[in-house]
Amino acid sequence: MNRSLTSLAVAAGILLAACGPKPAEKQDASALATDEQKISYIMGVNVGSQMKADDFKLDTSAFIGGVEDIMAGKKPKLSDEEAMAIVKSYQEKQQAQKEEAHKLAAEKNLKDGQQYLAENAKKEGVKATASGMQYRVITAGTGATPAADDTVEVHYKGTLLDGTEFDSSYARNKTETFGVSQVIPGWVEALQLMKEGDKWALAIPPDLAYGPGGSGSAIGPNQVLLFDVELIKVIKKGAADESAEPAATE
Repeated sequence: MNRSLTSLAVAAGILLAACGPKPAEKQDASALATDEQKISYIMGVNVGSQMKADDFKLDTSAFIGGVEDIMAGKKPKLSDEEAMAIVKSYQEKQQAQKEEAHKLAAEKNLKDGQQYLAENAKKEGVKATASGMQYRVITAGTGATPAADDTVEVHYKGTLLDGTEFDSSYARNKTETFGVSQVIPGWVEALQLMKEGDKWALAIPPDLAYGPGGSGSAIGPNQVLLFDVELIKVIKKGAADESAEPAATE
């Protein structure tokens, strides 16, 4: 919520500076005739968009009241000290709520993931490694197997247990190339068991993926990740180093 309140304060300050010392008037969005009206409306949209993105419950009456008091030269209803204390307390409450929500999500995801992995392990063709990573061979290849310091070209799709797709090279219609050791531990392990031409379905436990921290907004804490991975090509370390060397000059 730090960002929300900061954005709100900055936007309000810009609004006051741009509109000058006169009371604000409600504008009909369908009749923005002057540049001042248009700019003021744009600033309102920007503030509203930021608040909505941060899930901030903005009291528009109180907000407009604060703007009007300053525009009219009135003394704010809250002193600087009071405002700072209120903001600090509000931010602490919001942070506590966020941490509690994260904790509950982590616990739920861990429980759901353990249940899924237990049931998935019973399915025909599913194998599990000592680490707990599960895989099922969709298509068997016969090519080379990469080592940890090799590079691979792959096609893949990643989903959550509820089917939400969070990444896909298939959707981009372009394979991805990266070092075997540059990905999450579940991938590092799986790739070193695969052969060129293999296509596997992976179920990766959270401790071999992004763990309790998750990854951005797409992957929550302690989520099991499901992947379809197709190993297109293995580029051995020596071959990759040679291709990276500049051409000799005379």
